[in-house]
Amino acid sequence: MIVIKTKEEIAKMKRAGELLASCHRALAGMIRPGITTLEIDKFAEQFIIAAGGTMEQKGYHGYPFATCASLNDVICHGFPSERALKDGDIVCIDMVVRLDDWLADSAWSYAVGNVSEEAGKLLDVTKKSLYLGIEQAVIGNRIGDISHAIQKYAESEGFSVVRDFVGHAIGQQMHEEPQVPHYGPPGRGVRLKEGMVITIEPMINTGTYHSKLDSDGWTARTVDGGLSAQYEHTIAITAEGPLILTQQ
Repeated sequence: MIVIKTKEEIAKMKRAGELLASCHRALAGMIRPGITTLEIDKFAEQFIIAAGGTMEQKGYHGYPFATCASLNDVICHGFPSERALKDGDIVCIDMVVRLDDWLADSAWSYAVGNVSEEAGKLLDVTKKSLYLGIEQAVIGNRIGDISHAIQKYAESEGFSVVRDFVGHAIGQQMHEEPQVPHYGPPGRGVRLKEGMVITIEPMINTGTYHSKLDSDGWTARTVDGGLSAQYEHTIAITAEGPLILTQQ
């Protein structure tokens, strides 16, 4: 069932999104060679709790951490660890924040020190594909219009779009209907209506789009060891156009 949010409910989600975005801004200043993703996870959790929020991912279906930390060939849902970040790594930090019983979801990829030309292009293309998708998040369009804009651009730049993981609607629950794929033909899927709130979160790979799952049951990697990046915003569909609730 698709849950339409009121303007007041969207305003509450925006406050959750503003808190989440402020945490990402803080992380941007601390992600560097030598820091561990477990240190990042602990910082993010303390940051959000101090502001009155909670980390929705922690305990979700048994997930043990406050954030997902996806490094290099990890597509999504990577476990924070004691492994120190190295110059040239790319890492995506994904978190879902609950504030006053409403949620916001945002993932952001970061370059660690000096990254390769390939990695830098991947980050740029993935971020641009997110915003091209957001441009299509308007009343009257369909989910497929978002999907197609992302796939068309990413593939034109020589990258592939992950199929196994998609965006979703969000509100008081982390995963609501409809799903938001990042690939596929335009003009298909659910028609966008005012009051819908969705995540758009393209995961883009340097090699094939196929994934494999680690033995922990969570960490998804590229099958060929290629790099993967992800950027994600929570978006409200409004009469004035797409409203980014997690704007940094």
